[in-house]
Amino acid sequence: MNIEGRRYRTIWLKEPENRVVQIINQQALPFKFEILDLRTVEDVCKAIKEMYVRGAGLIGAAAAFGMYLAAFNDEMASAARLLKNTRPTASNLAWAVDRMTAAGYSGSLEQKIEKARIEAQAIADEDAEHCRQIGLHGLEIIKKIALGKKGEPVRVLTHCNAGWLAFVDYGSALSPVYAAYDEGINVKVWVDETRPRNQGAFLTAWELGKHGVGYDIISDNAGGHLMQHGLVDMVITGADRVTRQGDAANKIGTYLKALAAKENNVPFYIALPSSTFDFAMRDGLKEIPIEERDASEVTRIAGKTTEGKIETVQLCPDAATARNWGFDVTPARYISGLITERGICRADEKEILSLYPEHNKYGG
Repeated sequence: MNIEGRRYRTIWLKEPENRVVQIINQQALPFKFEILDLRTVEDVCKAIKEMYVRGAGLIGAAAAFGMYLAAFNDEMASAARLLKNTRPTASNLAWAVDRMTAAGYSGSLEQKIEKARIEAQAIADEDAEHCRQIGLHGLEIIKKIALGKKGEPVRVLTHCNAGWLAFVDYGSALSPVYAAYDEGINVKVWVDETRPRNQGAFLTAWELGKHGVGYDIISDNAGGHLMQHGLVDMVITGADRVTRQGDAANKIGTYLKALAAKENNVPFYIALPSSTFDFAMRDGLKEIPIEERDASEVTRIAGKTTEGKIETVQLCPDAATARNWGFDVTPARYISGLITERGICRADEKEILSLYPEHNKYGG
């Protein structure tokens, strides 16, 4: 992604020493573009847990780089435990930690460090490439819709942020949108604000604007109304974990969008790289762990005042209590298709495994 004429990924090693991991601070967006330095595995854990980095692919890459930083002190085993405890829902995190652990480390400490660096960089590079491929496959869907629009915009509704900020680059749900825009297709995005952390209003709107894609922010509850009135051509969201049978966990509120799309015959797609699949899980409702976050995210909100100050204000009575589930699960029957780096398939076990036959070992 280009920011003020410079190409950025969301995470990278600071050259030439390669001992510092640098990230775009997503807590500061959209009001400030800031780069943070992560020097220890504890720094990485804090960045993941407090959402300086967030999004399925990015927290996987961050965890991989956290394991690399731990290699300098030969503490990868303890680092793996710390990292896995930061956020439970997204499968990419544990997948990346397990892959780093399984890479095999022998020889001198310097050789182990270099092996960890190579593996972590490979995970980041693969995430970016997989997202690029997702964009190319999803582009074909948008092209078909555009043929019937006669120059009118293809209107895509998305929930939360599954753009390049949620991955190392390109994104999952927004990658097809960027690919379509770059090909000259008239495309417009309905951006759910995505309470309570407002990742849509803060992050999706920011990155779409930087790329030049037209969008409107809408309240989370407006999507069904737009679908009823024929104002949505397709829905694309990302996912934090998808089972081998196609159930998908994503940001809270995604399930309601899927229900509205089904009712109004609007195609509903999940875009994801293979690292988001959990091939050991079948029933998403029963098996996917759902993170419950601090209630203050519901009772308070941050924003910019008319004087330009960033402040947090309370939304409710002083004595109010709140609950804050971060994700919900959309059953496979509501999903029109899964857009992956290997192609598009239905959200069912047979079709998923036709794209990923190497994971048939979990079939039992």
